Amino acid sequence: MNGVTGRMGTNQHLMRSIKPIMEQGGIKLPSGDVIEVDAVLVGRSEAKLAALSRASGVKKYTTDLDSVMSDPAYQVYFDAQVTGRRAAAVKKAIEAGKHVYCEKPTGTTTEEALELYALATQAGVKNGVVQDKLWLPGLLKVKRLIESGFFGEILSVRGEFGYWVFEGHSIPAQRPSWNYRKEDDGGIIVDMLCHWRYVLDNLFGEVKAVSCLGATHIKERIDEAGKPYACTADDACYATFELDGGVIAHFNSSWTVRVRRDDLLTLQIDGTKGSAVAGLRECYIQHYGNTPKPVWNPDIKQPIDFYEGWSLVPEQEAFDNAFKVQWELFLKHIVLDTPFPWNLKAGAKGVQLAEKGLESWEKRAWVNVEAL
Repeated sequence: MNGVTGRMGTNQHLMRSIKPIMEQGGIKLPSGDVIEVDAVLVGRSEAKLAALSRASGVKKYTTDLDSVMSDPAYQVYFDAQVTGRRAAAVKKAIEAGKHVYCEKPTGTTTEEALELYALATQAGVKNGVVQDKLWLPGLLKVKRLIESGFFGEILSVRGEFGYWVFEGHSIPAQRPSWNYRKEDDGGIIVDMLCHWRYVLDNLFGEVKAVSCLGATHIKERIDEAGKPYACTADDACYATFELDGGVIAHFNSSWTVRVRRDDLLTLQIDGTKGSAVAGLRECYIQHYGNTPKPVWNPDIKQPIDFYEGWSLVPEQEAFDNAFKVQWELFLKHIVLDTPFPWNLKAGAKGVQLAEKGLESWEKRAWVNVEAL
């Protein structure tokens, strides 16, 4: 596990995924067999690795990546490094015959991301990319509603994502400084359009075109050393997507917005027969028969309580951590060869949409998204 001393690597992949899998005794298979997990932590700081080892209970760690790359005991390479270091390390893992599972973006360009997929395919190693939001309880509930035909014909999807990331002048920032430097592959377009690609493609329809406007609203922030730096990457993104089948989707993504909604991410899906509003865990629905009939009249107090006509979707199944669920699916894919469509090609599609979003912003125009 390379790069797990970072925020996502530590919290989601190690502490909430691999550690629980190890503590539960591995992954039990229908045959009665068990997939056991033996992890080794890899990074550049021995002090950080030692502290993480103590916190997680994973005893093995090293700063020598090559030593574990050449060790046949480790069959899977996982990468949660910063984007700029990912492609070279993944290539090295593929050359060493390791199965590859990695965070996104999988490359700094679409060409680089597609090359990783081609190399993995040629080498015959299994590969996967983290697409965690597909297993969020809120989105799983939306998926079930789609499968049941609740929406009728889906017309549109509206996404609101983000929160206020403190600049660091008085209150410490809760995101790393490289996120706000273009020269370090930062920017919310590169970060979040990779997510919106797999959410849209898997739930609502393949993305066919994008119109995107980015902005750098906060011009200066304070880095981890307490020094001011100029923000050169976008911290907000306003993007509209045309999907296969005619669905229109719009996502506002921002690290400069104060939250007054149900969750840090909310999706509203409107269809001819019903609508849903989903957060990370909860989902509310309104059927055609429960839809009020508003009349525009700003001269009187609004007589309709627009929250009243929505119903909470009940908990009909148990939900595990989204990252852990996908980890288990990937490890089963390695051992049992079960289907796993969320591969390096799917990761390349996310990189492609981010590039198309940046191109749209630069040209101030709609940009087509070609099939890969």
